[in-house]
Parts: sequence; C-alpha cells; structure tokens
Amino acid sequence: LKVAPGLNTVPQQFSAPLNASALKATSSSLQMAAAASSEEETTGAKIFKAYTKTASLATTLFPLWTVLFTGIALKSPSSFDWFTTDYFTGALAALMLSMGITLKPTDFVKVASRPNAVLMQFTLCYAMMPVLALTLGKAFGLDPSLLAGLVLVGSINGGQASNLCTYIAKGNVALSVLMTTATTLGAIFMTPVLCKALLGAVVPVDAAGIAMSTIQVVLAPIAIGMTLNQYAPKFVEKILPFAPVVGVVSTCLLVASAVAQVVDPILSAGLSLQFPILLLHLLGGLIGYMLPRLTGFGEVASRTMAIETSMKSSAFGFLLAKLHFGDYAARVPAAVSVVWMALTGSILAVIWRYIPVTPPKTFDRSLLEKYPPFKPKEAFGKLFGGKKD
Repeated sequence: LKVAPGLNTVPQQFSAPLNASALKATSSSLQMAAAASSEEETTGAKIFKAYTKTASLATTLFPLWTVLFTGIALKSPSSFDWFTTDYFTGALAALMLSMGITLKPTDFVKVASRPNAVLMQFTLCYAMMPVLALTLGKAFGLDPSLLAGLVLVGSINGGQASNLCTYIAKGNVALSVLMTTATTLGAIFMTPVLCKALLGAVVPVDAAGIAMSTIQVVLAPIAIGMTLNQYAPKFVEKILPFAPVVGVVSTCLLVASAVAQVVDPILSAGLSLQFPILLLHLLGGLIGYMLPRLTGFGEVASRTMAIETSMKSSAFGFLLAKLHFGDYAARVPAAVSVVWMALTGSILAVIWRYIPVTPPKTFDRSLLEKYPPFKPKEAFGKLFGGKKD
C-alpha cells in the first residue's frame, strides 16, 4: 500500500499544537479537580468541627436537658406514651453500646487485676447508702410507707446512666461498667436482705429476671461495642464522636419516660420528701468521693465511685415498690428519685468535666502495698488453707 503524498505530513504539522493544547487542558482540569476536592475537604472539616463543638456544648448542658425533659413529662405525660417497654429497653442498650465502643478488653483486665475499687463501691452502695437513707427518712419524720420507699431506693443497685456521666466526667468508664454490673448482680440478694434487716419486710426479687436483664441490657451491648473497637477501629473512630450525643438523648428519654408514668406521685410529694431524696443522692455522691480519696484511691477512681454511688437505679426501685410493697405511698420516693438521681449525677459529671486531673509527678509505692494486684491462685490458696506457689 502506498500513502498519498502529503497525508503523512498533516499530523506532523498539527500534532505538536494539539498535544500542547491537550496537556494544557488536562493540567487545568486536574488543577480544578484538586481545588474542588480541597474545597470539599475543607467544607467537610468545617462541618465536622462545628458538630464537635455543638456536641460538646450539648453534652455539657446535660443537666439542662434532664430538667427540660422532666418538665415536659410532668406537663404532658402523654407525649411519651410512644416510648413503650421495647423502646425503653432499646434506649438502655443504645446507652450501653455508646459506652462500649470507648472500651477495649484490656481496660477490663486492668480493672479486674485490682478489684479494690469495685469492692469499695459495692460497700458504699449496699452499706453506706441504705443507712444514709434510713437516717434521712427518720430525720425528716417520714411516715412508715415513705420511709420504706426511701430505704428501698438506698438499697438498690447503681443505675446504667452512671456510665454515661462517668464518661462525661472523664472518669474510668470500664471501672464504672464493672461497678454497675457488680451492684446489679448484687441486688439479687442484697436488696431483699437489706429490706428485711432495715424494714422488717421481705421484698421478693426475680433473680433470674434481673440476671437476664443485666445480660441483655448491660453486658451484651458493652461486649458488642468492645468487639467493634477491637476489630474495626477505623469504623469506631468515625462513629465515636456521636457516642456522647446518643448517650445523652437515650438518658433523657429514659428519665422522661419513667417520670411520665408516675406524674401524680411526683406532683403530690411535698418538700418534706423532696429534700431527703435530694440529700440522699447529693450526700451519697460526696461521701462516695471523699471516702475513697481518704483511703488512698486516685482522683479518677474516686470520681467514678462518687457518680456510681450517687446514681441509683430508681426505675428498678419503683418497680419493686409497685410489685412488692402493699402501700401505694411506698412507690413515691422512687418516682421522685428518678429526677434527682439524674440531675445530681449529671451536675457532678459536668463540674468534674472542667476540673482537670493532675497526674502525680512520682508514683507512690505504698499504694502497691495498700492495693496489691489481685492474684486468684494465691487468693484461693489462702482462703482454703493452701500454700502460695
């Protein structure tokens, strides 16, 4: 085949200008794309930064949201009729899941190696708080039914909202979860024993039901959250900024729903009942902080114990009073406690959020003697008369 003369010269005449124009256009397109991408990233970063600030402010105003939702529930209880038992359980699970993604299995291993804080808080929950409730009830001259209800509130386990407040206060969330689980399981036998000892009344408790609820509402969501944090850290990193907001919304809905169900008892309760219940949660939190500090616990652990001690599972107390106390008035203290518990705990959390924890410059070696690591083999050996390895 022969190429006609001149045909092969046309591309040579125009190839250079065409290539230059193409390169110039391509370069301009790439620059425009890069600029657009940079602008998009900047906009996204600005939006996320704005969200972070808003979420931080919303979390800080946790006490205000608690009061606002409580006021709505008192004014219009029907507003929360849609929040059925299934939603209630789901909100508790969401609260626990939002805390679980902040934890790793190693956090629990560290806490479990020194169970002294868990034992201290268990003592505060089931020794100090019941006695404080009985003392306040008698000091304010409550009638026997109201006194029984107040002692019941002091004798129940810690509430799940304490884990959120611990997170807000920059406490030890893993320790808080272990404390909540320990006192919840302890309620199976401690609450009936305390009520019988202090009130002379037997309060039957559905042990199997409490254990199953603890697994479903507390342990399972925490385990799922930790698993995600362990095996999908990048995914958790993306959703972690939303955890506090989910926790605050869940808690506010839980408080409002509980209040909406018992509006009449709360409104009919006078100041003579409001004050002792407020003092129960407030003094419980202060003693729960000071006693650990005086006995050598650190600032973070003491804050965690204070919040855990102050925040009781008032909704559970209301259920027990409703099912097992014959007098209707015995339910009222637990109904009032739902509000004061959430308000006191959230205020403590927000205050401590802005008080930084100063780490010690030198490690106090005497703490190892006071609170040695827990070694199960040696402990059981001593308990059953064996020898240490």
